[in-house]
Amino acid sequence: NTPSILSGTFSQISSHQNHLTKYSTMKLAILSVTISAACAFAPSTPAFTGSALRMSEPETETAPTAVVTAPAASGEAVAAVAVEEVAALGPTLNGWTPDAALPCYGLPGAIAPLGFFDPLGFSKDAELGAVKRLREAEIMHGRVAMMATLGYIIGESTPTITYGMDIHHTIANNQIPEVAGTVLFPFFLAINISEAVRASIGWVEPGLGPLFTLRENYYPGDIRFDPLGLKPQGAAEFDNMQTKELNNGRLAMLAAAGMCAQEQVNGQGILENLGF
Repeated sequence: NTPSILSGTFSQISSHQNHLTKYSTMKLAILSVTISAACAFAPSTPAFTGSALRMSEPETETAPTAVVTAPAASGEAVAAVAVEEVAALGPTLNGWTPDAALPCYGLPGAIAPLGFFDPLGFSKDAELGAVKRLREAEIMHGRVAMMATLGYIIGESTPTITYGMDIHHTIANNQIPEVAGTVLFPFFLAINISEAVRASIGWVEPGLGPLFTLRENYYPGDIRFDPLGLKPQGAAEFDNMQTKELNNGRLAMLAAAGMCAQEQVNGQGILENLGF
């Protein structure tokens, strides 16, 4: 009986082990199928991500290309912007285009040996309108001074209508009080009319803009008075003539001031003081 019992027990144990083996095998099979199914779907995400990265990498690499190729286009754009900025400062007048990078925006008048000479800094950090006003004042005072130097010599040393064509040796500083009002009136009237014409040509009317403002299309000193047709048409020629006029005007301002001071000191006329 004992062998039969043991045999039965071993049979049951063997059957149970077989059942467990089948169950474990089934679980492994289900797990394998599940993992396989998961693996079948799982690669799609890395593949998609990798694809996205591969697609994004060329875009990242092409960005420097855009930056590298941009300077040619951007250089042209910067040049165009620079030209617009220069043009925006003001229109080109008599061949002069305002340039903020140059002293006095590139206006003529700086020559050797001093070059640009502004020791007191009147034009330093000045706006274009202020620089144009300074040039207007300089050139107009220079023209008046050139006439004044001639007036000192002619008025003192040649026959004039004022003194009945006689050579009157009163020094120029003292001649105006001696001139009759009937002569001075038309003289001052002519000055007033000339100044009114100059103001209407070059200056903005009060109420139509800021006070003491030159017109944008007005070149300082160009009042369109050229009866002999001496004004050059080329930009370089005009620059050269304008520089000559400025230098003569500057010299005349010094000369007129010197003549006035000399006559006040010794009471002699200009040529008389020189021994003529």
